[in-house]
This record gives sequence, C-alpha cells and structure tokens, in this order.
Amino acid sequence: QVRLVESGGGLVQTGESLRLSCAASGRTFTTAAMGWFRQAPGKEREFVATIAWRGNATYYADSVKGRFTISGVNDKSAVSLQMNSLSPEDTAVYYCAATTLYYPHGNYYQAPVKYGYWGQGTQVTVSS
Repeated sequence: QVRLVESGGGLVQTGESLRLSCAASGRTFTTAAMGWFRQAPGKEREFVATIAWRGNATYYADSVKGRFTISGVNDKSAVSLQMNSLSPEDTAVYYCAATTLYYPHGNYYQAPVKYGYWGQGTQVTVSS
C-alpha cells in the first residue's frame, strides 16, 4: 500500500503562483510514477502532470505546459507541482496519484484508471 497526502492548496489571484506537495509513505519503492490530476465542479477528473521514476521523464497536459513544473525526489517519497501564471481555469481540487506500472508512452499516464493510489485532494482557487 502507498499513502499519499497533498498539501499547499489555497486561494490566489490570477497570475500568481502556488506550489503543491505530495508526501508518499508505505511501499513507495513499488511506484513507477507519481502525478497530479485535478477536478473542477461538474467536470471529470483530468490529467495535469506526471513524473516517471525511470529516467525522471515528465509529462504534462497541454493546458499547463510552460506554466506548471512537476518534480520529485529520488527516493520516491514526494512530488511537487510548481504552478505559475495561474488563471481561474486552474481552479479545482488537485489530487496526487501513484502507479506501480511503467508505460511505454506518456499518453498512458494521462488516464486516471492507470493509477492505483490517490490522495484526498487539496483545493486550489484562483480568483479573477
């Protein structure tokens, strides 16, 4: 089992930055990748970013490329998401997720069903 706990959410204004953190515990050595998803009210959960531990490959949703940066620690104990130039469209509950499987292509990491472990979520609200 892997336990994930997010922190760092809050209320910011348009254009400001926020950094989310996710602490992992338990059998973290089994994880192949950790990432972030978000879910706005009335919408489906959507992929934001993932880091695969093999080679520290990173993958981003088109909507956040150039604004968000995912990073992780080598012992697989934590990942962070640096979010810059935030806009109201980024308002959502952000979830940390982990998978124990490596996939041959970054597109595979965009599906929530590929992740077996989830955090409880942290709210990010961007005011206009």
